[in-house]
Amino acid sequence: MKEVKIIKRYQNRKLYDTHESSYVTLDEIAKMIKAGEDLRVIDNKTKNDITASTLTQLLYESEKKAKTQPSTELLKEIIRHGDGSFSGFIQAKLGAEFAKFSVAPAVNATSSASMSAPALNN
Repeated sequence: MKEVKIIKRYQNRKLYDTHESSYVTLDEIAKMIKAGEDLRVIDNKTKNDITASTLTQLLYESEKKAKTQPSTELLKEIIRHGDGSFSGFIQAKLGAEFAKFSVAPAVNATSSASMSAPALNN
């Protein structure tokens, strides 16, 4: 089982890797994740787990550096769906896709059962 690396965020917004005993950047955290490391970001003062918000910040900073930006239409679509957040958008879209899969087999099973029923009566 892999050890979870703890990154502490201090009030000055610096990120400290407790395993390596050194400060790290968002880019270095991205490299850790790409390398398959499991990590948690903890606010040093409150002791709250702020991993999700830190990774969201990482994605935002990466997006700012990207050569291509998402279209304004996509961004508007994200805001319109779910609770206006990216995660709400993903959950709404994935939920709809999963619903298609769960409904489709039941419809096909009903259709094939009704199609085979007359043949049994003959």
